[in-house]
Formats: sequence, structure tokens, C-alpha cells
Amino acid sequence: MTATGRPAPAGQARAVRLGPRSVAALGLVSAVGVVAFAWPFLAPPASALNAHAQDAPWLFAGLLVLLVAVVAATISESGLGAKAVAMLGVLAATGAALRPIGAGTAGIEPMFFLMVLSGRVLGPGFGFVLGSVTMFASALLTGGVGPWMPFQMLSMGWFTMGAGLLPGPDRLRGRGELVLLAVYGFLAAFAYGTAMNMAGWPFLGELASRISFDPDAAVPENLARFLAYCAATSLGWDLGRAVVTVVLTLTLGPAVLRALRRATRRAAFETAVTFEDPRPVKHPT
Repeated sequence: MTATGRPAPAGQARAVRLGPRSVAALGLVSAVGVVAFAWPFLAPPASALNAHAQDAPWLFAGLLVLLVAVVAATISESGLGAKAVAMLGVLAATGAALRPIGAGTAGIEPMFFLMVLSGRVLGPGFGFVLGSVTMFASALLTGGVGPWMPFQMLSMGWFTMGAGLLPGPDRLRGRGELVLLAVYGFLAAFAYGTAMNMAGWPFLGELASRISFDPDAAVPENLARFLAYCAATSLGWDLGRAVVTVVLTLTLGPAVLRALRRATRRAAFETAVTFEDPRPVKHPT
């Protein structure tokens, strides 16, 4: 019972229960991902890596593909059953279909709010796999396949997983939960845009000398260049994405959350599926 005398809500079902091996795999790929995104600020000016500034993103992209695949396989092995796979397919297909709606229009990306709500209901493990698979499927759907795709997959995996790590998944409901999700969606939309800027920024080369990555410059100078790059290229888009995510979360969030929670209860992810032999049992006479 709660302090108001109402029955406390039952624990929320999780499509995937993360075990130690899954947590370790997520930690590993996240650590490598941080290096893959932030290497221009981590490598000293005299580093050999800076001498290959145009090649490094390709190297990290190939590495991230393998690591994300390993993490997805590890999480699947830890308990992604048939019911969870079916829901993963439905949500990933829906998210992939929503993404082209805003193609070419600044910030109108409704798939982000669906990822936030799905991660919240289904947990961080399912959220990471859902975010990665959705971005992969949408890239194939829109023809957006390139060295940036693995970075998008990892960033969206983090984005969706973060929603599953927000506090109060079993008890926080109503307006308080919606505000929490809206604030998270707003901040995470900017974080996603910043991460993708970091992934693409080293590719500029001499195209924009004042805001491009300079392998010979010190970290403070490159940081100033990066901030100028973000302001010049994606600030308006990120703001639009954040605002759309907040608006959709506050308006459609209650209905979507109810639908997702109803689906998880009916799916009963944590209930083992058993099959009975239809043949009659013969008893010895």
C-alpha cells in the first residue's frame, strides 16, 4: 500500500534481465564508443592517430559494428525470448517507418519519442538493442548507409538505454513521469546530435578550415572549433528534435505508455513458455 492508501503498482516487467556478462559487454562497447567519438580530444597533437584523421572514423566504424553485434548477441543470449523478439521487431519497424517522416525537415523526428517511451517501459537491455536495431533498419530504409551508421546505432542504443535507467520505473506514474521523460528526451536529443557531430566532424578536412578538426591544434582550439561547428551546422536541427520529442511525449505519451505496459503484461516476458504433448498419456494396466 502507498501512503495515500492505494495499492502499490506491481513491479514492471522487463523484456530482458541484464546479467553480469551483458553488463560487462555493454560497459566495454560504451568505453570503446566513447573513444571512437571523442578521439580528436583524447589524442595529443603529435599522435600517429591524428595523422590518419580521415581514416580513423572508418576504423572506428568497422570496430563499432562488431562490438554492437557482440553486445546484441550477448543480451539476446541472456534472455531475449520469442515474445521479446516479436515486440522488438514491431517497435523497430515502427521506429524505422517514423524516421523518414522528418527527412529534410529540421528536427521533425518522431522516432525519438517512441524510443524514449519504449526504453522506459521495457528496460535498458531491451532499449539498447531496440535503439541499435531501429537505427540500422531505418538506415536501410532511407539509404543512409555509410561510415556514420555504426555511430548512429551506438548513439541511439545509448539514448534508448538511458530512458530505461531513469529512476522510478515501477512507482512513478502520471504527470511526474511524463515530465521526467520529457526532460530526458529534451537533453538526450541534444546529446545525440552532439555525439553525431563528433563522429562526422573529423571528415570535414579542408572543407571548412575555421571550424574543421585540425590535427596539429591543441585541445582547447579544437574544442572551440567543434563548438562553432555545432552552432553552425546542427543547433537548429537539434533544438527542433528536442522540442518535437517533448511535445510528443507530453501529448501522446500517456496513451503510448499504457499501450506498451499493457503489451508487456500480456506478453508476460518473465513467464517461461512451455509446450505440452498433445498425445494422451497411457497408464499401465
